[in-house]
Amino acid sequence: MKTVSLPLAIPIVIILAGLSMAWAQHDHHNAGGPGVAGNDKDNRQFVRFPDALREHTLANMRDHLLALQEIQLHLGMGHNDIAAKIAESRLGMSSLSLHGAAEVAKYMPQGMQDAGTAMHRAASRLAMAAQDSGVTGDSKPVFSGLADLTAQCVGCHAGYRLQ
Repeated sequence: MKTVSLPLAIPIVIILAGLSMAWAQHDHHNAGGPGVAGNDKDNRQFVRFPDALREHTLANMRDHLLALQEIQLHLGMGHNDIAAKIAESRLGMSSLSLHGAAEVAKYMPQGMQDAGTAMHRAASRLAMAAQDSGVTGDSKPVFSGLADLTAQCVGCHAGYRLQ
């Protein structure tokens, strides 16, 4: 049986994870979710923020997406230490003051607050897993952590919508 080297395996896993997420989204849309032709119903809960805070929050979420992309890029290149720093500094628990989390939380329903906290905690766990992986060579916890982190984002966006 031929084995694949770890540096080659990481990009393959990232690609397969992306395809898996795309397939899941495809299945969701085929199931009649919002955005499907003839089905414009969106059952997400509206959350009203003051205009300036809404724009700030949307900018933060775009930065979260960029951070996820950068984390994946660096993991794929074997730069686990850089991926860990991005995960913690831009998404992890230590990033809360950067995002103005205390101000934003006042306008969030409890479930949305819980989802945000779960996302920040998942990012901190991912950062630790990426650091550990750089030493142990075991990338499974990293990809599990990345999946957990993105699941928090998906869950929140599936349940809530800024108004």
